[in-house]
Parts: sequence; C-alpha cells; structure tokens
Amino acid sequence: MIHIRKASIQDANILTEVGFQSFKSAHGHSAPKKDIEEYMSLNFNETTFTKELSEEKNHFYLISYNEKVVGYTLLIFNKKEAKIPIENCAYLSRIYLLEEYYGLGLGKQLFDFIKILCIENQQLGIWLNVWVENLRAISFYKKMGFEIVGKSDYQISATHSNPNHVMFLQL
Repeated sequence: MIHIRKASIQDANILTEVGFQSFKSAHGHSAPKKDIEEYMSLNFNETTFTKELSEEKNHFYLISYNEKVVGYTLLIFNKKEAKIPIENCAYLSRIYLLEEYYGLGLGKQLFDFIKILCIENQQLGIWLNVWVENLRAISFYKKMGFEIVGKSDYQISATHSNPNHVMFLQL
C-alpha cells in the first residue's frame, strides 16, 4: 500500500535517514569522497531538516510503501528561475527515493501528487535541477514531460561543483 503525507518537524529523523541514503546512492560518486561526506554531514542531519521543516516556504511530503517511509519530496511554490520566463512556478528541490524501491512506480505516484499540488496552488510550471550524469533521473523527468532549458552548477564543497541541467515542465 502507498501513502503520501505532509511531513512535520517530528519527521526530521526519517528525512535524515532517507535523504542520506538516497543522496549517497544517486550522487555518492559525483565528487571526491571527502567532499561528499562533508556535504552529506552538513545537509542530511536532524538539525538541518528541523530548520528546513520550520520554514513556511518548504513543503515536504513523505511517501510510504507498506507502512515504511521510502522517499520524500521538497517543493517550493512561486520560486523564480532566471531561465524560465513564466511566473508562478514551483521549484522541485528534491524528489528522493530509496534505491531498493526503484521500479515500483513510486516516483511516478509521488510526482503525480506533486503535479496536483502545483495545480491546486496555481503554479504554471515546475522546474528543477538535476546532475547531468544522473541519467536515470533525467530519463524519469523527460517521461514526466520535463524539457532541459538551461544549465547550472550545484555546489558540493568549496572546491567542487557538479554541472546540472535546469529542467522545466509547463502545466
């Protein structure tokens, strides 16, 4: 059974665990090991998630499969991206799924949920950044209707950034 719900501050520990594992499997080889470890330590901890969860602009949702949280998303409404000339677009900051749950259609169900949320909140599109070497994610986003509209760099450490595609889906 699949269930999607809004995350609360009490879910910071779950987000820490799922975020850490998901990021490591998808991006663990994207930079020197020391840089990845420092990035994960700084960004995937309960203190960081508690702060992010308390910010009104951040909309976190958890997806559970057979009563186990196996992924999450972070959505920010009305976040402008210079490469997209349309106002009222949502930024899909994260859509993470534990690797062992790939192939079950959970990512699509979570994305369909996100799309409905965006429409309900009068968003005219959704944009995101994705690492250029994350071919699985790029393929998924293209299947969902996204198009590559630009490039950006994602800072992993003071000395390393990853090239990203900016992708956009008009609703």
